Amino acid sequence: MKYNRSAGILLHPTSLPGPDGIGDIGPEAYRWVNFIKSTGATLWQVLPLGPTGYGDSPYQCFSAFAGNPYLVNPSLLMDEDLLNGADLADRPKFADSYVDFGSVINWKVTILQRAYHNFIQLKPAKLVIEYETFKHEEAEWLDDFALFMAIKESYGGASWEKWSDGLRKRYPESLAEFQVKHADQIDSHKFRQFLFFRQWLTLKKYANENGVTIIGDIPIFVSQDSSDAWANPELFFFDKDLKPTVVAGVPPDYFSKTGQLWGNPLYNWKIHKKTGYAWWLKRIKATLRFFDIIRLDHFRGFAGYWEVPAGNLTAEIGRWVPGPGVPFFQAIKDELGDLPIIAEDLGEITPDVFELRDKFELPGMKICQFAFGGDPEEPFLPHNYPVNCVAYSGTHDNDTALGWYKTAPEKERDFCRRYLGRDGKNISWDIIRVVWSSVASTVLAPLQDFLSLGGEARMNFPGHASGNWSWRVTTDKINTELMQKIQEINYLYNRSTLKYEEKAD
Repeated sequence: MKYNRSAGILLHPTSLPGPDGIGDIGPEAYRWVNFIKSTGATLWQVLPLGPTGYGDSPYQCFSAFAGNPYLVNPSLLMDEDLLNGADLADRPKFADSYVDFGSVINWKVTILQRAYHNFIQLKPAKLVIEYETFKHEEAEWLDDFALFMAIKESYGGASWEKWSDGLRKRYPESLAEFQVKHADQIDSHKFRQFLFFRQWLTLKKYANENGVTIIGDIPIFVSQDSSDAWANPELFFFDKDLKPTVVAGVPPDYFSKTGQLWGNPLYNWKIHKKTGYAWWLKRIKATLRFFDIIRLDHFRGFAGYWEVPAGNLTAEIGRWVPGPGVPFFQAIKDELGDLPIIAEDLGEITPDVFELRDKFELPGMKICQFAFGGDPEEPFLPHNYPVNCVAYSGTHDNDTALGWYKTAPEKERDFCRRYLGRDGKNISWDIIRVVWSSVASTVLAPLQDFLSLGGEARMNFPGHASGNWSWRVTTDKINTELMQKIQEINYLYNRSTLKYEEKAD
């Protein structure tokens, strides 16, 4: 898919301001959409919105179809009388510049349960009808997900690999018995999804009506500890006891000397092909309800992926295995028509990956932060960008521009200064400017780079199991001065929706 000359900002909803310890999809998200619109930008990129599990990573979710209930906003629930002032009276005092996931999750679960209790007690007629409709329309994935979460809770959060054989292997009599005993608990998880879908889809509608397009991720793999793997074991390489025989990762590269051992179960693509890729088509259609454009994470895995024997401690030992390739994307195109997909084509890339990307005219990614370790032929340098690409100052997996510059080898720093024709004192904006001035049709930068923040604001460090995803912006940082700076650079490089006379003073 090709895009017009445009610009946007990368910011996950958890990083927004708000009083509940984590950014969410309430009033601050609407103010954020207004901010993007006021800059003349048209794109808001977020990370996956699924329910997070181990390590709080949005790339390791309990479901490929569900939403993250921790993003549900309490004040919007108050507007519908699902919560009242008393329900929020014991709100803890949270930090406003980072997410303390442990305390936040306890709080969000508490208020979601209060909202569910109030819903059951009050039975508001309009919401009851909406909820019943939601359960019916989403039953194909929702029933398995809610059951999965309820069983998981009954086992103290343990992975489904540690459940009893009857529940792990989905014996009908075991599942039926559990469903009878835990009906309310199962229903409460369905209700949380109802609230998330309702709030997110309303926000997305508002964004679209205000000219803001939302880009979101599909992680190529699902988590081992997910309702997807539990409910569809035939789609993965599991042994007779439902243990993975091989798992996902990437070999050593510039992110990690020992590779990245992700541990996700790998797809049995032969089975997927026999079904016409039915599960994947459902997944992509479901994701396109959340987002307007999908960034397909680890795109190279669709051409070929790194297979690591289960039980290995690192990803150093493995083998490359052919992915689903052209037939997979052709099936998606036959179903959807134009493909609203960005190919995340980073890492150690082979020619077949580019061939697959270009056959379907998918824009790849260019990361300016990677540009300064080589020579003028380096493809990440802005003068080498093609038009049909999405260029970034950096992504959620990189350090911030300033953090990178402070820690990069002096040879790279020197090349960077010479290339930019700057002294490096305002490196974040210097990099943004050269990306924005390129021919790339689409450009984005994390909010951290617009704010010229250092490594303390880094969102994720690949290969580090903890300490990620917690950065938040404070309300005072999203201000008129920043809006005008972004507005100006969007205007200067013909990436703005605003006419000159519409710009703010």
